[in-house]
Amino acid sequence: MRTCLERNTPGFSSLSPSTLDTVTTADLSKKPDEVAGMFDEVAKGYDRTNALLSGGNSVLWRMATVKALDLKPGERVLDVAAGTGTSSKALQKTGATVVALDFSPGMVAEGRKRHPDIEFVEGDAEALPFPSASFDAVTISFGLRNVNQPQVAIGEMYRVLKPGGRIVICEFSHPAAPIVRAGYQGYMKYVMPAVTALSSSHKDAYRYLMDSINEWPEQRVLSQWLRAAGFTRVAYRNLTGGIVALHRARSPEDSKVRESIGKRRSRPASPSTSSVSVPIQDTSPPTS
Repeated sequence: MRTCLERNTPGFSSLSPSTLDTVTTADLSKKPDEVAGMFDEVAKGYDRTNALLSGGNSVLWRMATVKALDLKPGERVLDVAAGTGTSSKALQKTGATVVALDFSPGMVAEGRKRHPDIEFVEGDAEALPFPSASFDAVTISFGLRNVNQPQVAIGEMYRVLKPGGRIVICEFSHPAAPIVRAGYQGYMKYVMPAVTALSSSHKDAYRYLMDSINEWPEQRVLSQWLRAAGFTRVAYRNLTGGIVALHRARSPEDSKVRESIGKRRSRPASPSTSSVSVPIQDTSPPTS
């Protein structure tokens, strides 16, 4: 599991100015090689402050993700944006076979050193290097925001899932309660720079983190992206007051439904439906 806290703060003092200049503004249209290069440079040190920055919540979020996947021994699960394999190791403890994928060569190399018993693959979430219907479950934690085209990545996750397969996305989101939202913004603006100053003095790292969270769409939009990709039983629940949201869905089992979805997805999207930029009515069960 590579959170944005993990990815963009520890070790930033070693980043070159050119790398920072290209990735500090989180405009959701970053070049993949530039983002991968940033992660390469922070691979060895980013775990140092993650637990501190999240106030210990990163462990709870990881546990919630594993529980939501409901993995069985022998099942095959793909961990996208796995980083150095912290989340992959937690998934492996269920008895499932884990494949950890990341687009950063540095992260993959570090993961292989830390967890030699887990298969690590260097690859792009927008073009997963796996056959269709090859996994029982797919998960991505705090990595979808750093994908250039997140809807394409969701479509790829749908493709590699077996009929009836599960997807769980754990991602930073937007607290609904004004008091929580204000407190969170204050934390990112004032507390986080003070904490991360112990390991990095580059203020651009904090700006990237805040921008990427602020510009990411709210929970309902991500739910719509999942439905548009063909997923069914789409739902989400908020964690830590909505600072994080846990999204769950299923790949349909019915062959006729899958065929219909395949035909729909093969048709070119019209300009009015090719992207989702505003919240729409969500029919998920009430969140907690």
